[in-house]
Amino acid sequence: MHAEYGGVVPELASRDHIRKLLPLVDQVRREAGDPLLTGIAYTRGPGLMGALLVGASLAAGLGMSLSLPVLGVHHMEGHLLSPLLEEAAPEFPYIALLVSGGHTLLVRVDGVGRYRVLGASLDDAVGEAFDKSAKMLGLGYPGGPALAALAAQGNPAAHAFPRPMLKRPGLDFSFSGLKTAVMLAVKAAPHSPAAQADIAASFQQAVVDTLVNKCLRALRGEGVRRLVVAGGVGANQALRGGLAEAGQAHGFETFFPRQAFCTDNAAMIALAGYLRRDEMRPGIASAEAAARWSLDSLRPPTTADVVG
Repeated sequence: MHAEYGGVVPELASRDHIRKLLPLVDQVRREAGDPLLTGIAYTRGPGLMGALLVGASLAAGLGMSLSLPVLGVHHMEGHLLSPLLEEAAPEFPYIALLVSGGHTLLVRVDGVGRYRVLGASLDDAVGEAFDKSAKMLGLGYPGGPALAALAAQGNPAAHAFPRPMLKRPGLDFSFSGLKTAVMLAVKAAPHSPAAQADIAASFQQAVVDTLVNKCLRALRGEGVRRLVVAGGVGANQALRGGLAEAGQAHGFETFFPRQAFCTDNAAMIALAGYLRRDEMRPGIASAEAAARWSLDSLRPPTTADVVG
């Protein structure tokens, strides 16, 4: 639906949510054997306001009709806690690399609601850099998976693309300069599949090198030996391979949620809602949504068994 526009169109996304969300909820409940529900968690933010309001309105309506408490959950908290859905879940504390279309964050996680942002992107998120570079290469939208597939056919050393901000102290990211380097390379290269594959491979390697280096810097600086990778770009196999190799070389554990738990998903929101179940209140809930919501504003739940 969005491919012909080269990116997500908020109005179209919101209308599609309206058409599909309630039938999807009904389908999931039937497939789960109509389980006993004790509460409803939904994504309150951050994100696109129109799509968030659809989910918030449906959650409030379901809470009213089913007499269930409702809780709005922070999107990023869902990603940060998604590794806890796996059997081999990491213990606290850990460093989380959260990489998606809208965010590039390094976060220290000491427990549920105990987060400290160590570094963030100063411009484009890494997922945006993938999509925009893919668009320059004529790969369409969504571009991230297409670029990764093309990169597998290329030479990652073909272009000496910059590794942004590695020579500066700190843990922030910037991908605008790398994106510009890709644009110049596309203009100068012959229009052939091999040349495009080399650009894609070199771009991806620059991203992987940058993220691996910053993760190592964060782990050493915080004295933590566990790294979690979350968010949609966390499904990238080159990134997973680079971080796993670095973990073996430098003696830290790496945890990768399965790919279904990397992209935005309801399971992580349900988990975050369950871990904050003490915040759920009976009565009619308002349909609250927040396009912007600071991760630093979250606090630990009071339930003793989930604080960490």
